[in-house]
Amino acid sequence: MKRKNVKMNNAQDVTTSEKLFNHLYECCNILRGPINQDEYKQYIIPILFFKRISDVYDEETEKALKESGGDEEFAAFPENHSFVIPDKCHWKDIRNKSQNVGKAIIDAMMGIEKANPDVLNGVFTSFDDAVWSDKNKLSDERLKNLVEHLSSLKVGNNDYDADVMGDAYEYLIKKFADLSKKNAGEFYTPRSIVKLLVMLMDPKAGDDVYDPACGTGGMLIEAIHHINDAKKTYGHIYGQEKNLATSAIARMNLFLHGAKDFKIYQGDTLRDPKFLKAGKVKKFDCVIANPPFGLDKWGADVFANDAYGRNIWGAPSDSNADYAWLQHMVCSMEDKKGRLAIILPQGALFHSGKEAQMRQKLIDSDKIECVITLVQGVFFSTGVSACIILLNNNKKPSHKNKICMIDASSIYTPLRAQNIMTEENVNKVYSLYKNYEDVIEKCKIVDKKDIKDTLIPKNYIDKKEAEKINPKEVKKRFIKTYKKMIENEEKMKKLLIEGGYVSE
Repeated sequence: MKRKNVKMNNAQDVTTSEKLFNHLYECCNILRGPINQDEYKQYIIPILFFKRISDVYDEETEKALKESGGDEEFAAFPENHSFVIPDKCHWKDIRNKSQNVGKAIIDAMMGIEKANPDVLNGVFTSFDDAVWSDKNKLSDERLKNLVEHLSSLKVGNNDYDADVMGDAYEYLIKKFADLSKKNAGEFYTPRSIVKLLVMLMDPKAGDDVYDPACGTGGMLIEAIHHINDAKKTYGHIYGQEKNLATSAIARMNLFLHGAKDFKIYQGDTLRDPKFLKAGKVKKFDCVIANPPFGLDKWGADVFANDAYGRNIWGAPSDSNADYAWLQHMVCSMEDKKGRLAIILPQGALFHSGKEAQMRQKLIDSDKIECVITLVQGVFFSTGVSACIILLNNNKKPSHKNKICMIDASSIYTPLRAQNIMTEENVNKVYSLYKNYEDVIEKCKIVDKKDIKDTLIPKNYIDKKEAEKINPKEVKKRFIKTYKKMIENEEKMKKLLIEGGYVSE
Protein backbone atom coordinates (compact mmCIF):
# COMPACT_ATOMS: atom_id res chain seq x y z
CA MET A 1 0.00 0.00 0.00
CA LYS A 2 2.47 2.58 -1.18
CA ARG A 3 1.45 6.20 -1.05
CA LYS A 4 0.54 7.56 -4.44
CA ASN A 5 -0.82 10.71 -5.94
CA VAL A 6 -4.40 11.13 -7.05
CA LYS A 7 -4.96 9.17 -10.26
CA MET A 8 -5.61 11.59 -13.08
CA ASN A 9 -7.70 10.74 -16.13
CA ASN A 10 -7.34 14.16 -17.67
CA ALA A 11 -5.96 17.44 -16.47
CA GLN A 12 -9.30 19.25 -16.58
CA ASP A 13 -10.95 16.62 -14.38
CA VAL A 14 -8.28 16.58 -11.72
CA THR A 15 -9.54 17.15 -8.20
CA THR A 16 -6.76 17.64 -5.72
CA SER A 17 -6.77 15.98 -2.34
CA GLU A 18 -7.57 19.31 -0.72
CA LYS A 19 -10.56 19.82 -2.98
CA LEU A 20 -11.71 16.30 -2.17
CA PHE A 21 -11.49 17.05 1.56
CA ASN A 22 -13.42 20.29 1.15
CA HIS A 23 -16.06 18.65 -1.03
CA LEU A 24 -16.69 15.94 1.55
CA TYR A 25 -16.78 18.40 4.43
CA GLU A 26 -19.36 20.47 2.56
CA CYS A 27 -21.80 17.67 3.43
CA CYS A 28 -21.83 19.14 6.93
CA ASN A 29 -23.23 22.42 5.62
CA ILE A 30 -26.06 20.55 3.91
CA LEU A 31 -26.98 18.83 7.17
CA ARG A 32 -26.42 21.90 9.36
CA GLY A 33 -29.52 22.98 11.22
CA PRO A 34 -31.55 19.86 11.90
CA ILE A 35 -28.36 17.89 12.63
CA ASN A 36 -26.02 19.01 15.43
CA GLN A 37 -22.32 19.18 14.66
CA ASP A 38 -21.51 16.39 17.10
CA GLU A 39 -23.86 14.15 15.06
CA TYR A 40 -22.24 14.74 11.67
CA LYS A 41 -20.09 11.63 11.75
CA GLN A 42 -23.17 9.43 12.31
CA TYR A 43 -24.37 10.44 8.84
CA ILE A 44 -21.43 11.47 6.69
CA ILE A 45 -19.03 8.62 7.46
CA PRO A 46 -21.39 5.76 6.54
CA ILE A 47 -22.90 7.46 3.47
CA LEU A 48 -19.44 8.22 2.07
CA PHE A 49 -18.51 4.56 2.51
CA PHE A 50 -21.74 3.57 0.73
CA LYS A 51 -20.86 5.89 -2.18
CA ARG A 52 -17.33 4.52 -2.38
CA ILE A 53 -18.56 0.91 -2.49
CA SER A 54 -20.99 1.76 -5.31
CA ASP A 55 -18.39 3.61 -7.38
CA VAL A 56 -15.84 0.82 -7.01
CA TYR A 57 -18.55 -1.71 -7.93
CA ASP A 58 -19.24 0.23 -11.15
CA GLU A 59 -15.53 0.25 -12.03
CA GLU A 60 -15.30 -3.50 -11.45
CA THR A 61 -18.41 -4.01 -13.62
CA GLU A 62 -16.90 -1.96 -16.44
CA LYS A 63 -13.66 -3.94 -16.24
CA ALA A 64 -15.50 -7.28 -16.32
CA LEU A 65 -17.58 -6.14 -19.30
CA LYS A 66 -14.42 -5.30 -21.24
CA GLU A 67 -12.83 -8.63 -20.34
CA SER A 68 -15.92 -10.60 -21.36
CA GLY A 69 -16.82 -8.70 -24.51
CA GLY A 70 -19.90 -7.16 -22.92
CA ASP A 71 -21.25 -10.20 -21.04
CA GLU A 72 -23.48 -8.58 -18.38
CA GLU A 73 -24.18 -11.85 -16.59
CA PHE A 74 -20.44 -12.46 -16.21
CA ALA A 75 -19.90 -8.88 -15.05
CA ALA A 76 -22.41 -9.39 -12.23
CA PHE A 77 -20.64 -12.46 -10.79
CA PRO A 78 -19.60 -11.84 -7.14
CA GLU A 79 -16.08 -13.03 -8.00
CA ASN A 80 -15.60 -9.86 -10.04
CA HIS A 81 -16.39 -7.55 -7.13
CA SER A 82 -14.94 -6.50 -3.79
CA PHE A 83 -18.44 -6.39 -2.28
CA VAL A 84 -21.87 -7.71 -3.24
CA ILE A 85 -24.46 -5.01 -3.92
CA PRO A 86 -27.99 -6.47 -3.94
CA ASP A 87 -30.79 -5.29 -6.23
CA LYS A 88 -32.08 -1.77 -5.37
CA CYS A 89 -29.13 -1.15 -3.02
CA HIS A 90 -26.79 0.71 -5.37
CA TRP A 91 -26.12 4.45 -5.10
CA LYS A 92 -27.93 5.07 -8.37
CA ASP A 93 -31.08 3.54 -6.86
CA ILE A 94 -30.96 6.14 -4.09
CA ARG A 95 -30.32 8.92 -6.57
CA ASN A 96 -33.48 8.01 -8.48
CA LYS A 97 -35.62 8.37 -5.36
CA SER A 98 -37.60 11.56 -4.83
CA GLN A 99 -39.70 10.42 -1.86
CA ASN A 100 -38.81 8.51 1.30
CA VAL A 101 -35.14 9.06 0.51
CA GLY A 102 -34.05 8.42 4.10
CA LYS A 103 -35.73 5.01 4.19
CA ALA A 104 -34.15 4.14 0.85
CA ILE A 105 -30.69 5.01 2.22
CA ILE A 106 -31.25 2.81 5.28
CA ASP A 107 -32.58 -0.10 3.19
CA ALA A 108 -29.62 0.11 0.81
CA MET A 109 -27.01 0.19 3.56
CA MET A 110 -28.67 -2.67 5.43
CA GLY A 111 -28.96 -4.66 2.21
CA ILE A 112 -25.25 -4.28 1.47
CA GLU A 113 -24.31 -5.21 5.03
CA LYS A 114 -26.47 -8.36 5.01
CA ALA A 115 -25.12 -9.41 1.61
CA ASN A 116 -21.52 -9.20 2.90
CA PRO A 117 -21.75 -10.75 6.40
CA ASP A 118 -18.14 -11.87 6.65
CA VAL A 119 -16.58 -8.47 6.03
CA LEU A 120 -19.26 -5.82 6.63
CA ASN A 121 -21.23 -7.20 9.57
CA GLY A 122 -22.18 -4.24 11.80
CA VAL A 123 -20.46 -1.64 9.62
CA PHE A 124 -23.64 0.32 8.86
CA THR A 125 -25.89 -0.85 11.70
CA SER A 126 -23.32 0.49 14.19
CA PHE A 127 -24.51 4.00 13.32
CA ASP A 128 -27.92 3.46 14.87
CA ASP A 129 -28.05 7.03 16.22
CA ALA A 130 -28.60 8.31 12.69
CA VAL A 131 -32.29 8.90 11.99
CA TRP A 132 -32.35 8.95 8.20
CA SER A 133 -36.08 8.25 7.96
CA ASP A 134 -37.24 11.01 10.35
CA LYS A 135 -38.66 13.55 7.90
CA ASN A 136 -39.16 16.11 10.67
CA LYS A 137 -35.39 16.12 11.05
CA LEU A 138 -34.26 15.35 7.50
CA SER A 139 -36.64 16.23 4.71
CA ASP A 140 -36.54 14.45 1.35
CA GLU A 141 -35.36 17.71 -0.22
CA ARG A 142 -32.38 18.03 2.15
CA LEU A 143 -31.39 14.40 1.64
CA LYS A 144 -31.69 14.79 -2.13
CA ASN A 145 -29.31 17.75 -1.87
CA LEU A 146 -26.87 15.59 0.08
CA VAL A 147 -27.11 12.72 -2.41
CA GLU A 148 -26.66 15.06 -5.39
CA HIS A 149 -23.70 16.75 -3.74
CA LEU A 150 -21.96 13.41 -3.27
CA SER A 151 -23.04 12.25 -6.74
CA SER A 152 -21.19 15.16 -8.32
CA LEU A 153 -17.87 13.55 -7.40
CA LYS A 154 -16.87 9.97 -8.15
CA VAL A 155 -14.81 8.32 -5.43
CA GLY A 156 -13.83 5.04 -7.05
CA ASN A 157 -10.34 3.56 -7.35
CA ASN A 158 -9.91 5.08 -10.81
CA ASP A 159 -10.67 8.50 -9.40
CA TYR A 160 -8.69 8.36 -6.18
CA ASP A 161 -6.02 6.01 -4.97
CA ALA A 162 -7.18 4.05 -1.92
CA ASP A 163 -4.66 5.86 0.24
CA VAL A 164 -5.84 9.32 -0.85
CA MET A 165 -9.42 8.25 -0.19
CA GLY A 166 -8.41 6.91 3.20
CA ASP A 167 -6.64 10.15 3.98
CA ALA A 168 -9.85 12.00 3.14
CA TYR A 169 -11.70 9.76 5.55
CA GLU A 170 -9.18 10.48 8.29
CA TYR A 171 -9.50 14.18 7.46
CA LEU A 172 -13.21 13.93 8.23
CA ILE A 173 -12.50 12.04 11.45
CA LYS A 174 -10.10 14.79 12.53
CA LYS A 175 -12.60 17.49 11.57
CA PHE A 176 -15.26 15.79 13.68
CA ALA A 177 -12.71 15.59 16.48
CA ASP A 178 -12.16 19.35 16.18
CA LEU A 179 -15.90 19.91 16.49
CA SER A 180 -16.26 17.70 19.53
CA LYS A 181 -13.03 17.99 21.49
CA LYS A 182 -14.54 16.72 24.69
CA ASN A 183 -14.23 13.13 23.48
CA ALA A 184 -12.08 13.46 20.37
CA GLY A 185 -9.02 11.96 22.02
CA GLU A 186 -10.89 8.71 22.49
CA PHE A 187 -10.69 7.93 18.80
CA TYR A 188 -8.17 10.22 17.13
CA THR A 189 -4.40 10.22 17.67
CA PRO A 190 -2.44 12.93 15.81
CA ARG A 191 -0.93 11.35 12.72
CA SER A 192 2.62 12.50 13.48
CA ILE A 193 2.51 10.69 16.83
CA VAL A 194 1.14 7.59 15.12
CA LYS A 195 4.00 7.77 12.63
CA LEU A 196 6.56 8.06 15.43
CA LEU A 197 5.18 5.02 17.27
CA VAL A 198 5.23 2.90 14.14
CA MET A 199 8.78 4.02 13.28
CA LEU A 200 9.89 3.03 16.78
CA MET A 201 8.08 -0.31 16.49
CA ASP A 202 9.42 -0.94 12.96
CA PRO A 203 7.02 -3.73 11.88
CA LYS A 204 8.44 -6.02 9.20
CA ALA A 205 6.74 -7.95 6.40
CA GLY A 206 4.98 -10.94 7.91
CA ASP A 207 4.78 -9.48 11.42
CA ASP A 208 1.47 -9.67 13.27
CA VAL A 209 0.42 -6.16 14.35
CA TYR A 210 -2.17 -5.69 17.12
CA ASP A 211 -3.83 -2.59 18.57
CA PRO A 212 -6.04 -3.40 21.60
CA ALA A 213 -7.53 0.13 21.63
CA CYS A 214 -7.57 0.71 17.90
CA GLY A 215 -10.03 3.61 17.67
CA THR A 216 -10.48 4.42 13.98
CA GLY A 217 -7.55 2.22 12.95
CA GLY A 218 -4.88 4.86 12.37
CA MET A 219 -2.07 2.88 14.04
CA LEU A 220 -2.83 -0.22 11.98
CA ILE A 221 -3.02 1.75 8.73
CA GLU A 222 0.33 3.41 9.43
CA ALA A 223 1.82 -0.03 10.18
CA ILE A 224 0.64 -1.24 6.76
CA HIS A 225 2.21 1.85 5.15
CA HIS A 226 5.46 1.17 7.00
CA ILE A 227 5.60 -2.44 5.81
CA ASN A 228 5.08 -0.93 2.36
CA ASP A 229 3.31 -3.87 0.74
CA ALA A 230 -0.38 -4.45 1.50
CA LYS A 231 -0.29 -8.10 0.42
CA LYS A 232 2.36 -8.92 3.00
CA THR A 233 0.02 -7.69 5.73
CA TYR A 234 -2.92 -9.91 4.73
CA GLY A 235 -4.05 -11.85 7.79
CA HIS A 236 -1.58 -10.05 10.05
CA ILE A 237 -3.56 -6.96 11.14
CA TYR A 238 -5.63 -7.13 14.34
CA GLY A 239 -7.53 -4.58 16.40
CA GLN A 240 -10.13 -4.32 19.13
CA GLU A 241 -12.25 -1.28 19.95
CA LYS A 242 -14.85 -0.84 22.66
CA ASN A 243 -17.08 1.73 20.96
CA LEU A 244 -19.39 0.12 18.40
CA ALA A 245 -19.52 2.98 15.90
CA THR A 246 -15.78 3.65 16.22
CA SER A 247 -14.96 0.00 15.52
CA ALA A 248 -17.11 0.26 12.38
CA ILE A 249 -15.23 3.40 11.33
CA ALA A 250 -11.94 1.51 11.82
CA ARG A 251 -13.06 -1.22 9.45
CA MET A 252 -14.27 1.30 6.87
CA ASN A 253 -11.00 3.22 7.26
CA LEU A 254 -8.93 0.09 6.59
CA PHE A 255 -11.09 -0.84 3.58
CA LEU A 256 -10.83 2.67 2.17
CA HIS A 257 -7.05 2.57 2.53
CA GLY A 258 -7.05 -0.59 0.43
CA ALA A 259 -6.39 -3.03 3.28
CA LYS A 260 -7.71 -6.58 2.99
CA ASP A 261 -7.93 -9.62 5.26
CA PHE A 262 -7.75 -7.95 8.67
CA LYS A 263 -9.64 -8.54 11.91
CA ILE A 264 -11.27 -5.70 13.87
CA TYR A 265 -13.41 -6.88 16.79
CA GLN A 266 -15.73 -4.79 18.91
CA GLY A 267 -15.59 -5.22 22.68
CA ASP A 268 -14.04 -4.12 25.97
CA THR A 269 -10.42 -5.30 25.78
CA LEU A 270 -9.76 -5.15 29.53
CA ARG A 271 -12.92 -7.05 30.48
CA ASP A 272 -13.36 -9.20 27.38
CA PRO A 273 -10.28 -9.60 25.14
CA LYS A 274 -11.35 -11.08 21.80
CA PHE A 275 -8.03 -12.43 20.56
CA LEU A 276 -7.36 -15.59 22.56
CA LYS A 277 -5.35 -18.76 22.23
CA ALA A 278 -5.36 -21.75 24.61
CA GLY A 279 -7.09 -19.76 27.37
CA LYS A 280 -4.59 -16.89 27.25
CA VAL A 281 -4.44 -13.74 25.20
CA LYS A 282 -3.03 -14.27 21.72
CA LYS A 283 0.56 -13.13 21.20
CA PHE A 284 1.74 -10.79 18.45
CA ASP A 285 5.04 -9.55 17.04
CA CYS A 286 4.05 -5.88 17.37
CA VAL A 287 1.65 -4.47 19.95
CA ILE A 288 0.85 -0.78 19.65
CA ALA A 289 -1.76 1.47 21.25
CA ASN A 290 -2.88 4.84 22.53
CA PRO A 291 -5.38 3.64 25.15
CA PRO A 292 -7.71 6.11 26.92
CA PHE A 293 -5.81 8.01 29.62
CA GLY A 294 -6.69 7.38 33.26
CA LEU A 295 -9.75 5.25 32.50
CA ASP A 296 -11.87 4.71 35.61
CA LYS A 297 -14.46 2.05 36.52
CA TRP A 298 -12.74 -0.25 34.07
CA GLY A 299 -13.19 -3.55 35.97
CA ALA A 300 -10.33 -3.69 38.48
CA ASP A 301 -12.16 -6.27 40.61
CA VAL A 302 -12.30 -8.70 37.70
CA PHE A 303 -8.72 -7.95 36.64
CA ALA A 304 -7.48 -8.78 40.16
CA ASN A 305 -8.45 -12.39 39.41
CA ASP A 306 -7.98 -12.20 35.67
CA ALA A 307 -8.99 -15.37 33.86
CA TYR A 308 -6.29 -14.76 31.26
CA GLY A 309 -3.40 -14.24 33.69
CA ARG A 310 -2.72 -10.65 32.65
CA ASN A 311 -2.18 -9.24 36.18
CA ILE A 312 1.49 -10.25 36.08
CA TRP A 313 2.61 -7.27 38.19
CA GLY A 314 -0.58 -6.62 40.14
CA ALA A 315 -4.05 -5.12 39.87
CA PRO A 316 -4.30 -1.33 39.38
CA SER A 317 -6.98 0.63 41.21
CA ASP A 318 -10.39 1.09 39.63
CA SER A 319 -9.67 4.80 39.16
CA ASN A 320 -6.83 4.35 36.65
CA ALA A 321 -6.44 1.58 34.06
CA ASP A 322 -3.06 2.69 32.66
CA TYR A 323 -1.11 -0.27 34.06
CA ALA A 324 -3.92 -2.67 33.18
CA TRP A 325 -3.52 -1.67 29.53
CA LEU A 326 0.24 -1.99 29.80
CA GLN A 327 0.06 -5.45 31.36
CA HIS A 328 -2.49 -6.64 28.79
CA MET A 329 -0.15 -5.50 26.04
CA VAL A 330 2.91 -7.08 27.65
CA CYS A 331 1.04 -10.39 27.83
CA SER A 332 0.14 -9.93 24.14
CA MET A 333 3.81 -9.69 23.09
CA GLU A 334 5.31 -12.67 21.31
CA ASP A 335 7.70 -14.26 23.84
CA LYS A 336 10.92 -14.23 21.81
CA LYS A 337 10.64 -11.23 19.50
CA GLY A 338 7.62 -9.20 20.59
CA ARG A 339 7.81 -5.40 20.59
CA LEU A 340 5.44 -2.93 22.23
CA ALA A 341 4.84 0.80 21.92
CA ILE A 342 2.27 2.53 24.12
CA ILE A 343 1.25 6.12 24.78
CA LEU A 344 0.46 6.85 28.42
CA PRO A 345 0.09 9.97 30.57
CA GLN A 346 3.42 10.93 32.14
CA GLY A 347 1.98 10.15 35.55
CA ALA A 348 2.64 6.48 34.75
CA LEU A 349 6.35 7.31 35.03
CA PHE A 350 6.24 8.60 38.61
CA HIS A 351 2.97 7.83 40.44
CA SER A 352 3.41 6.26 43.87
CA GLY A 353 1.48 3.45 45.55
CA LYS A 354 0.36 0.47 43.47
CA GLU A 355 1.68 2.00 40.27
CA ALA A 356 5.15 2.43 41.78
CA GLN A 357 5.23 -1.26 42.69
CA MET A 358 4.12 -2.32 39.20
CA ARG A 359 6.55 0.12 37.60
CA GLN A 360 9.44 -1.40 39.56
CA LYS A 361 8.50 -4.88 38.32
CA LEU A 362 8.38 -3.49 34.79
CA ILE A 363 11.89 -2.05 35.24
CA ASP A 364 13.17 -5.31 36.72
CA SER A 365 11.84 -7.25 33.70
CA ASP A 366 14.38 -5.45 31.49
CA LYS A 367 11.80 -5.14 28.74
CA ILE A 368 11.97 -1.34 28.55
CA GLU A 369 13.90 -0.19 25.51
CA CYS A 370 13.06 3.51 25.58
CA VAL A 371 11.01 6.16 27.40
CA ILE A 372 10.09 9.39 25.59
CA THR A 373 8.32 12.36 27.16
CA LEU A 374 6.34 14.60 24.79
CA VAL A 375 5.35 18.26 24.99
CA GLN A 376 2.05 19.10 26.62
CA GLY A 377 -0.90 19.77 24.33
CA VAL A 378 -0.23 17.48 21.35
CA PHE A 379 -3.39 15.44 21.97
CA PHE A 380 -7.02 16.48 21.55
CA SER A 381 -9.27 16.81 24.57
CA THR A 382 -6.57 16.59 27.22
CA GLY A 383 -3.99 18.90 28.68
CA VAL A 384 -2.21 15.91 30.18
CA SER A 385 1.43 15.52 29.18
CA ALA A 386 2.02 12.18 27.48
CA CYS A 387 4.90 9.78 27.10
CA ILE A 388 5.83 6.84 24.89
CA ILE A 389 7.14 3.63 26.42
CA LEU A 390 8.84 1.19 24.07
CA LEU A 391 9.30 -2.44 25.18
CA ASN A 392 11.19 -5.29 23.54
CA ASN A 393 11.40 -8.99 24.38
CA ASN A 394 14.52 -9.29 22.23
CA LYS A 395 16.77 -6.37 23.11
CA LYS A 396 20.18 -6.13 21.45
CA PRO A 397 22.99 -7.37 23.70
CA SER A 398 24.28 -3.79 23.92
CA HIS A 399 20.85 -2.60 25.08
CA LYS A 400 20.33 -5.18 27.82
CA ASN A 401 19.95 -3.71 31.32
CA LYS A 402 19.81 -0.23 29.78
CA ILE A 403 17.02 2.22 29.01
CA CYS A 404 17.18 5.01 26.44
CA MET A 405 15.70 8.09 28.12
CA ILE A 406 14.55 10.87 25.75
CA ASP A 407 13.13 14.23 26.76
CA ALA A 408 11.27 15.43 23.63
CA SER A 409 9.30 18.11 25.47
CA SER A 410 11.17 20.83 23.56
CA ILE A 411 10.88 19.10 20.17
CA TYR A 412 7.62 20.42 18.73
CA THR A 413 6.08 23.16 16.62
CA PRO A 414 3.76 25.60 18.44
CA LEU A 415 0.53 26.67 16.76
CA ARG A 416 -2.02 29.14 18.11
CA ALA A 417 -4.52 26.50 19.27
CA GLN A 418 -2.35 23.45 19.74
CA ASN A 419 1.22 22.20 19.87
CA ILE A 420 2.01 19.79 17.04
CA MET A 421 4.88 17.55 16.00
CA THR A 422 5.87 17.97 12.38
CA GLU A 423 7.64 15.33 10.30
CA GLU A 424 10.92 17.10 11.07
CA ASN A 425 10.16 16.96 14.81
CA VAL A 426 9.30 13.26 14.60
CA ASN A 427 12.49 12.45 12.70
CA LYS A 428 14.54 14.32 15.29
CA VAL A 429 13.06 12.23 18.12
CA TYR A 430 13.49 9.02 16.13
CA SER A 431 17.15 9.86 15.44
CA LEU A 432 17.80 10.25 19.16
CA TYR A 433 16.48 6.73 19.68
CA LYS A 434 18.33 5.19 16.72
CA ASN A 435 21.65 6.83 17.54
CA TYR A 436 21.40 5.45 21.08
CA GLU A 437 23.90 7.79 22.68
CA ASP A 438 23.93 10.53 25.28
CA VAL A 439 22.93 14.00 24.11
CA ILE A 440 23.01 16.83 26.63
CA GLU A 441 19.51 18.11 27.50
CA LYS A 442 17.90 15.51 25.18
CA CYS A 443 18.93 11.88 25.70
CA LYS A 444 20.64 9.58 28.19
CA ILE A 445 21.38 5.85 28.06
CA VAL A 446 20.76 4.80 31.66
CA ASP A 447 21.85 1.58 33.38
CA LYS A 448 18.87 -0.23 34.88
CA LYS A 449 20.58 -0.34 38.26
CA ASP A 450 20.72 3.47 38.30
CA ILE A 451 16.94 3.90 37.93
CA LYS A 452 15.63 5.44 41.14
CA ASP A 453 11.87 5.14 41.65
CA THR A 454 10.77 7.05 38.56
CA LEU A 455 11.18 6.79 34.79
CA ILE A 456 11.14 10.54 34.13
CA PRO A 457 13.87 11.17 31.51
CA LYS A 458 14.69 14.68 32.82
CA ASN A 459 15.81 13.12 36.09
CA TYR A 460 18.63 11.29 34.30
CA ILE A 461 19.57 13.42 31.31
CA ASP A 462 22.72 15.54 31.61
CA LYS A 463 22.07 19.28 31.80
CA LYS A 464 24.10 22.09 30.32
CA GLU A 465 26.49 23.65 32.78
CA ALA A 466 25.11 26.91 34.07
CA GLU A 467 27.01 29.92 32.80
CA LYS A 468 29.41 31.16 35.47
CA ILE A 469 29.54 34.94 35.81
CA ASN A 470 32.06 36.88 37.89
CA PRO A 471 30.32 38.57 40.90
CA LYS A 472 31.89 41.89 39.90
CA GLU A 473 30.26 41.57 36.46
CA VAL A 474 26.90 40.83 38.08
CA LYS A 475 27.18 43.96 40.24
CA LYS A 476 28.19 46.02 37.22
CA ARG A 477 25.13 44.83 35.21
CA PHE A 478 22.83 45.52 38.16
CA ILE A 479 24.04 49.10 38.61
CA LYS A 480 23.73 49.76 34.88
CA THR A 481 20.17 48.41 34.80
CA TYR A 482 19.22 50.34 37.95
CA LYS A 483 20.46 53.64 36.46
CA LYS A 484 18.48 52.92 33.27
CA MET A 485 15.35 52.33 35.33
CA ILE A 486 15.80 55.71 37.15
CA GLU A 487 16.22 57.49 33.80
CA ASN A 488 13.05 55.90 32.43
CA GLU A 489 11.10 56.88 35.54
CA GLU A 490 12.19 60.50 35.11
CA LYS A 491 11.14 60.45 31.43
CA MET A 492 7.75 58.99 32.33
CA LYS A 493 7.20 61.56 35.08
CA LYS A 494 8.06 64.41 32.70
CA LEU A 495 5.58 63.15 30.09
CA LEU A 496 2.80 62.80 32.67
CA ILE A 497 3.40 66.37 33.93
CA GLU A 498 3.43 67.76 30.39
CA GLY A 499 0.18 65.93 29.62
CA GLY A 500 -1.48 67.34 32.72
CA TYR A 501 -2.02 63.94 34.25
CA VAL A 502 -0.04 64.69 37.42
CA SER A 503 1.35 67.80 39.12
CA GLU A 504 4.86 68.29 40.38
